[in-house]
Amino acid sequence: MKISLSDHFSYSKLIRFTLPSIAMMIFTSIYGVVDGFFVSNFVGKTPFAAVNIIYPFLMILGSVGFMFGTGGSALIARYMGEGDSKRANRTFSLIIYFSIGLGVLLSVLGIIFIRPIAALLGAQGQLLEDAVIYGRIILLANPAFILQMQFQSFFITAEKPQLGLAVTLAAGVTNMVLDALLVGVLPFGLCGAAIATALSQVVGGIIPLIYFISPNKSLLRIGKTSFDGKSLLRTCTNGSSELMSQISMSFVSMLYNKQLLKYAGENGVAAYGVLMYVCFIFLAIFIGYSIGTAPVVSYHFGAQNHKELKSLLRKSAVIIGVVSVCMVVLAECLATPFSQLFVGYDKELLALTSRAFVISSFSFLFSGFAIYFSGFFTSLNDGLTSAIISFMRTLVFQVGAVLILPAFFEIDGIWMSFIVSDGLAVIVGLSFIIGKRNKYHY
Repeated sequence: MKISLSDHFSYSKLIRFTLPSIAMMIFTSIYGVVDGFFVSNFVGKTPFAAVNIIYPFLMILGSVGFMFGTGGSALIARYMGEGDSKRANRTFSLIIYFSIGLGVLLSVLGIIFIRPIAALLGAQGQLLEDAVIYGRIILLANPAFILQMQFQSFFITAEKPQLGLAVTLAAGVTNMVLDALLVGVLPFGLCGAAIATALSQVVGGIIPLIYFISPNKSLLRIGKTSFDGKSLLRTCTNGSSELMSQISMSFVSMLYNKQLLKYAGENGVAAYGVLMYVCFIFLAIFIGYSIGTAPVVSYHFGAQNHKELKSLLRKSAVIIGVVSVCMVVLAECLATPFSQLFVGYDKELLALTSRAFVISSFSFLFSGFAIYFSGFFTSLNDGLTSAIISFMRTLVFQVGAVLILPAFFEIDGIWMSFIVSDGLAVIVGLSFIIGKRNKYHY
C-alpha cells in the first residue's frame, strides 16, 4: 500500500515509510565497511591508516550533496504542502544542475591540493603517498558522489524511497564485488579499493540522474528551470546544519587522528578507523530515520497541519529512545567480534580497538536524539537552529572533549569524548525543542 506525505502517520506507518531510507543508509555504511575490511586485511595497516587520514577531507568535498539533498528536500516538500508542485520541480531541477557544476569544480581543486592537505593532516612518507593516490582516484567521481548523497533525500520527497534503496543496493553491490575482485583476487591493492569506491559512486549518482531526467511516475522530474538565487540560498540555509555536521565531523576526525598519533601512533589511527566504520552502521539507523521523516515534517509544516507535527515529534522520540537502548546492548556484545573482523591479525591493535568500542558505544544513548533534533529543525526550514545544534555537537563539544579528556584519561579520554559531546548536544537540542514549540505549534 502506497504511503503519501500527506497521510496521518501511526507508529507502524512511520516505521514502514522510513524503513527504506534506514536500510539505504545502513547499506551505504556496510559497503564502506567492506572497503575498509579489504584494505586492512589484504593491503596492510599503513594503507588502511592512509585511507582513514584522507577520508575526512574527501567527505568534506562530497558533503555539499548532503546539504543540497536535505535542504532542498525540506524546501521542495514545503512547496508541495503549499500546493505549488511546479515551483517544487523548478527548484529541484535548479539544485541538480547547480550541484553538478559545483562538484566538477571541487574535484579539480581537490586533486590539485590533496598532497599538501594530506601532509597537513599528519601523513608522512609512505602514509602520505598512499593517501594521495587513494584520494585522487576517489575525487574523479566526486560529482557523482554529490549526486548520490542528495538523491538519497530526493527519492523520499518524490515518494519513491524503495527506488532509492534499490539504487543504493546497486551501488553497494558494485563496490563489494569490485573490492573482492580488484583487492582480494587481483593485485591492485589500494588503487583497486579506490577504483571500486569511485565506480560505486558513479552507479549511485548517475542511475538516479537518468531516472529523474526521463519521464517517470514520481512527484519530481528534472526539466527546464531558471536561476532562482533565493531558492538556492534557502536550500543552502536549510541544509547548512547537515553541511556543518559533515564538515565538523570531518574536521574533528582529523583532530582525532592527530591526537591518536600522539597517544597511540599508527595503531590509534587504525583503531579509530575501525571504530568509525562500525559506528556509522549504527548511526546510519538514526540518520536514515531523520532523512526519512524530514519530507513528511516539511509537508505538514507547509500545510499548517500542527496536530500531525506534534504527533510526528512525539512518536519519533519514542522510537529513537527504544532503538538507542537496543543499540548500546548490541554494540557491547559485538565489540570484540567486530574488532577481530578488521584487526584480528594484530593482538595489540585488537585490544585497543575492542576497548574503544566498549567505551564509545554508550554514546548511542544520546546520538540518535541529537541527530533527529537537528534534522527536525531542518525540516521546519529553520536552518539556523539546526546548524547551531550540529555546530555545538560536532565542533564545540567534540573538539573540547577530545582536547581536554585525554589530559586526564589518556587514550580512554578520546573514546569517552563521543559520550560527552552527544550528551551535551541533546541538552542543547531539547532546549530548542521546548523553546520553539509555540513558534512552530508542534
